Amino acid sequence: MMSSRRVGAAGAVAAICVLAVLGSEAAAAQQLDASAVIRGVDAAVKARIDGIEGYNVTEHYAVYRNHDETHPVAEMTVKTEYRKENGKSYTILSQSGSEFIRNHVMEPLLDHEKTFNLPGNREASWITSANYEMQLKPGGVQQLNGRECLSLTITPRRKATNMIEGTLWVDARDGSIVLLEGSATQSPSIFTGPAQVKRWYASVNGFAMATQARAVSDSFLLGQTVVTIDYRDYQIQLSPAR
Repeated sequence: MMSSRRVGAAGAVAAICVLAVLGSEAAAAQQLDASAVIRGVDAAVKARIDGIEGYNVTEHYAVYRNHDETHPVAEMTVKTEYRKENGKSYTILSQSGSEFIRNHVMEPLLDHEKTFNLPGNREASWITSANYEMQLKPGGVQQLNGRECLSLTITPRRKATNMIEGTLWVDARDGSIVLLEGSATQSPSIFTGPAQVKRWYASVNGFAMATQARAVSDSFLLGQTVVTIDYRDYQIQLSPAR
């Protein structure tokens, strides 16, 4: 009887050891997969940086207040020109609505974008593992906007108005960005809190380009303010090597 008990105990210990080994191997495999996904994100961003010499796009900005997202208090349509060697420039095509909102919300937003995209500045904004800590979320492949995607938790390695803490969805095949959602780590003004941001991307000439964006912030002067941006009519200039 004692011998059989010892055999049974030994078997149980062996089984536990096997499960522990399998568990550690599964964890290692998961970690390897996560590393591969993050390398894919970095590679897709680098391909975009290296592949695009410049682009033109029409951007439509709309600002909503007081929980009314049907009637914008101000609108602006701009022609945006991006060139790798000197950043972004804007030409206002049309504008309407509150002059105060245009002067204190829209124009500062364009000025911030100019600053962020200057050579030497923009590298710190790229959504890569150099600028963000990234962790693959459980759940595997998900369907998003008709695309098979993986999601990652992203945490900026520094605080800035253009650095987002939240969730990144990327194409499961090539690592290109599909959706970014989260909150800015720093407010652009002492009068408002950090914005809650959501930005959608689509493949244009094989690169992830923003198609829609939405930012929500609160201010004791303006209350809740929603800014939406629609991007259309991309004209992309590829780098000579392409």
